[in-house]
Amino acid sequence: MTRYLTIALLLACSAPAARADTIVLAGGCFWGVQAVFEHTKGVSKAVAGYAGGEAATAHYDDVSSGTTGHAESVEVTYDPAKITLPELLDIYFQVAHNPTELNYQGPDHGTQYRSAIFTTTPEQSEIARQKIAELEKTKRFSGPIVTTVAPLRAFYPAEDYHQDFARLHPNHPYIAFYDLPKLQALQERFPTYYVK
Repeated sequence: MTRYLTIALLLACSAPAARADTIVLAGGCFWGVQAVFEHTKGVSKAVAGYAGGEAATAHYDDVSSGTTGHAESVEVTYDPAKITLPELLDIYFQVAHNPTELNYQGPDHGTQYRSAIFTTTPEQSEIARQKIAELEKTKRFSGPIVTTVAPLRAFYPAEDYHQDFARLHPNHPYIAFYDLPKLQALQERFPTYYVK
């Protein structure tokens, strides 16, 4: 019995740990972007927050002024063995937001709602730029893609009341009108990556 337990423990210890990569994506109000990635296979965590500005102004009231350099963003932690970065970016571009809207998304206007990818490695930056070039070449969208790609300096989680907002408030008028359709689009366009 002890021999089998020892073998089992050795096998468990030698099993490769699940890899977790992180990227920060901005595309309008973070409620909807977070909701999309919370329903995406291979994503272990999606945190609403702020990126692009300084720590002192990483607060909703300040960011809402549009003068802080921050964008409402979502820190996405994912397992590249379950979803690759190009696949994740397909969902970002085709479901989570409209990458042709400069400094706005739907009803929300200001630089804090810009389309931006904040990368954590040079490889991510290259993949993001290649994905944008591929979408431009295939004319996937009717207008030019305005998404910027920049190295992440820092990510600041948003206030607790913003976290999981769509899941906790599915009947909120904003969620019902702007964000639930994104979840439906995720399920229809990427059914193999949609999770309840």
